[in-house]
Amino acid sequence: MNARLEEIRQERIKKLQQWRQFGVDPFPPRTPPREPIEEARKKEGEKVSVCGRIKAWRGHGGSSFADLYDQSGKIQLFFSRRDLGEENYQRLELLDIGDFLFAQGEVFTTQKGEVSIKVSSYQLLAKSLRPLPGKWRGLRDIELRCRKRYLDLLVNPSSRDVFLKRSQIVSFMRSFLEKRGFLEVETPTLQPIYGGASARPFVTHHHALDVDLYLKVSDELYLKRLIIGGIEKVFEIDHNFRNEGIDKHHNPEFTMMECYWAYADYQDMMVLTEELFSQLAKEVLGKTIISYQGHKINLKTPWERISMAEAIKHYLGWDAKKISDQELKRKLAQRKITLPGKFNRGLAIAALFEEAEPYLVQPTIIYDYPKETTMLCKLKPGNPDLIERFEPYIAGMEVGNAYSELNDPLLQREFFADQVRRKEAGEEETTPMDEDFLEAMEYGMPPTGGLGIGIDRMVMLLTGQENIRDVILFPTLKPKKEEKSI
Repeated sequence: MNARLEEIRQERIKKLQQWRQFGVDPFPPRTPPREPIEEARKKEGEKVSVCGRIKAWRGHGGSSFADLYDQSGKIQLFFSRRDLGEENYQRLELLDIGDFLFAQGEVFTTQKGEVSIKVSSYQLLAKSLRPLPGKWRGLRDIELRCRKRYLDLLVNPSSRDVFLKRSQIVSFMRSFLEKRGFLEVETPTLQPIYGGASARPFVTHHHALDVDLYLKVSDELYLKRLIIGGIEKVFEIDHNFRNEGIDKHHNPEFTMMECYWAYADYQDMMVLTEELFSQLAKEVLGKTIISYQGHKINLKTPWERISMAEAIKHYLGWDAKKISDQELKRKLAQRKITLPGKFNRGLAIAALFEEAEPYLVQPTIIYDYPKETTMLCKLKPGNPDLIERFEPYIAGMEVGNAYSELNDPLLQREFFADQVRRKEAGEEETTPMDEDFLEAMEYGMPPTGGLGIGIDRMVMLLTGQENIRDVILFPTLKPKKEEKSI
């Protein structure tokens, strides 16, 4: 803490002590009855009671003005020596910007058109011992905004708006699915076997059971157990955890929506995805055309649909069906791309496809992936090298993942066994054998479509944010070495 900040803090502590000397508790246990500022503003000529945080203060001899904010809005408080009496007016000097205040009085409008309250009584609700960031300087340090999100929300209205919209987005998504007959459920965060995605997990130890447990990397295998159990439409919105790097599109703890639909396939999930994004944008933003990083993006259905092979040929100029393994290896080497384990043609094509992603600005569904990209998806009829999988792209960013789910337990066992062999060969991001899930599949799993949507990336798109940390209230950050002052 710098010297000036500590000086201000000590001055405020003295004011706090003075309140106590007057017999006033600066942190009272409860708040008098009050109404939202937004409602109070509408009651011209009526007596109202409000509370909130002081964010501005102006004094003019025998009168003073303060701007009081709550979550619903702002109102100006007008204090006069005549209305309050000498003693109560003098005590205003013990208030600071940042303090929480209860105020009661009549609503009126000033000559300048400012809706105000002529304060007849007030009460300190909580004393702020540190000054808020300056009004004009604000809070611009990106790292500080993430570490001290409470200050970011206080002084940056645009940041607060992002998180209000995030809440609306999740709420609408839940309503959208429930209206279509999906049941919301909860699955374990601590799992004895992680699965549902090729990812490095976080591991912890449960002392009472003396076993290692894993933070979930996906909800998939548990939600499929519920499909097997007869719940035909199911979804979950929760956090997943992957022990991976951090960049503008990735955070180790992130929010996903996963849903599974019995008797559906990946074509059905394509329609569901398009409708979800389109209706969500219309509900939350009032429009289906959004602006993102200089682009006008139209989320209205239907979206463009193109296979991965067609996208590679169109955007990158080479044929995934005809290119030789030797040429694929050369391309990987030129780009310094390293695949896990031995060379794999399907994984090589998928890795090189990423060069086409920046071209996918308008909503596009890329479908029919190489079979090696996941072991949980049905093979494409007539082409066993491909699977019925798609990913939706918007603004060059992958925002979801969907399959026609594999429901053949014997083939699924073969794919699990291949993952085990890869693990033994040294690959890190593999999926372990899950005997319990395989046993569940042997009781019979109907044809099923599955979809996962990255909620953080969806919020980025709909709020115009370029970095995932700006849509997560408390993103994962490297421990700080020293305190940053503001």
